[in-house]
Amino acid sequence: MISRLEGAVSKASADTLLPAQPGDRLRSTEAADALARLLAERVQGTTEPYRIWQNAAQQRLDALRPPHSGTTLRVEGALHLARPAFLPPDEEGHARLRRLDAGLRVIEAAFPQVSADIEVCRLSCAMLEGAWRTRAFVPPRVAERAAACACPLCRRLPTPPARTLDDYGWRQSAGRPLATKTWPYRRELDSVLTGGWSWTRQMNDLERDLGHRHRFEDDILVFHEYKRVIDTIDTTRLTQHVEDRLAEDFSTNGARALVSGLFAAHKRSVDEHWLQQHDSGTVTLPQTNPLGQSGYSLLQMLDCLFWHVAPDSELWQEENLASLLLCRAIDDMADVRADALTGEISNFWLADMPTHTKALYAACAIAIVKYGCMPEAHAPMWNTWLMTTTIVWMGLTGRHALWFDGITEGLPPAEDCALCDLQPNSCSGILTDGTDLTIAPRPTVPALSARAAELSGRCRTQHSRAWSLFDAELHAFEAIHGPWSGNVDSTWEILRRTYIAAVEASVAAPSKARARQIQQDAGVVGSEMFHTLHDPRTGREDTALLAYMFGAAHPHFLWNATGYRPTSVAGDWLDG
Repeated sequence: MISRLEGAVSKASADTLLPAQPGDRLRSTEAADALARLLAERVQGTTEPYRIWQNAAQQRLDALRPPHSGTTLRVEGALHLARPAFLPPDEEGHARLRRLDAGLRVIEAAFPQVSADIEVCRLSCAMLEGAWRTRAFVPPRVAERAAACACPLCRRLPTPPARTLDDYGWRQSAGRPLATKTWPYRRELDSVLTGGWSWTRQMNDLERDLGHRHRFEDDILVFHEYKRVIDTIDTTRLTQHVEDRLAEDFSTNGARALVSGLFAAHKRSVDEHWLQQHDSGTVTLPQTNPLGQSGYSLLQMLDCLFWHVAPDSELWQEENLASLLLCRAIDDMADVRADALTGEISNFWLADMPTHTKALYAACAIAIVKYGCMPEAHAPMWNTWLMTTTIVWMGLTGRHALWFDGITEGLPPAEDCALCDLQPNSCSGILTDGTDLTIAPRPTVPALSARAAELSGRCRTQHSRAWSLFDAELHAFEAIHGPWSGNVDSTWEILRRTYIAAVEASVAAPSKARARQIQQDAGVVGSEMFHTLHDPRTGREDTALLAYMFGAAHPHFLWNATGYRPTSVAGDWLDG
């Protein structure tokens, strides 16, 4: 089926590479506006079952703490914010868009039920073309003045360390830790790049099995976006496996994966084009881009919308879309300094966006990680483990700035900490009507459950300097999650070499070498222990605790990834 579609796409592309007619051109600004309208029309509001579970979670937390008054921070809905004007694509951009459109029309003819997905792809790519051209030829707007913001978040913004290309060897496609195995007995999943998809589907399917647990039809994106990891994935054998399966049962999700794959391929080609232009001196790309909060959110939707395909009834649910967007934001938080070097267009930390807005999005990422640790978060929807599995996946492959950029000199005070006191939040209105983040004293349990107490005891015996903090975080975690019943041995081994090691490094003398050592060992322990997270008896428990420690626990190594210090756009742009 894939081969037949690819042949049809190639023929259609050849037939349509004709000079563009004036009426055929969709200006990039119009594409952005049309995309925002389309998404606003498709998004479905919060359902009553979801609201019931959210209220139940809030009541459970309120019972663990005295009455309180909190601080509220407003996050505006991105779809309704102003979007800047973009230049229209040039001739090469129009040629790329015509080739894309030819492929999309072939898919739409076979699967008209994905017409909305196809239109999102078409408009996203038109906006992307214009954003790149605007970045290259329109002088950046004057940067915001460095007036200090007095909000609780901005007061805690970290000072980013200076980085060079040598600091990003871990991010290269051909090197570690991308060779780590996520499944010890399944050769086709010997790469973390494919393991994340399968892992999240399994976590979701344990309760409501949609038959996606061991299917690859929505992993076609891997072959487009990660085609360069040929040494890591046996692509020939895996591709044949996918084609054989799809020939038997080619579904709507498979069609969505093709759309997403075409978007990934288009995005990569336009990224490479403009970075080549910069490398040759034809244009000079500034260390900013014209994407604001709305433009960033719009562009990211197809970059992640179908990586973890929800059932049709939930695909456009605003809770699902918020989770997808913030999952991408977490990824960008980790890659920010690498993107400062490589010129990645879609990274909103480099966008023309106020610092306060960036801090709000980072806080949203922490709040939704906390929310994903709550049992109530997983009942009303299928695709609810994405945030928790994402943060753990990144932490256990060394790809997260968690250990690399998060080793700070000295621990910040935990008393009256705005980040510790961020309340769990699904952030469901982040695209639509906005959402309110609440900062209030966090609840804790009076006593740990048996297995959590065993983790605390091991820390007190083996790593006494980190014990007081670790024990306090376990008390806060169980208030959110409830009694923990995970695998003590494997979870302790992971935490000992990641979170606890990073805490100890933070209270010791500053050492860049120590930070790199912890980061590299995170990939090693992931290779050794990641398969334990697939255990249907304890995997969810372990994943929830690791997600909390990696993404929400004091001293907030995730938050420490929010800053950036750009240098020249140079280096491994192919890996950008």
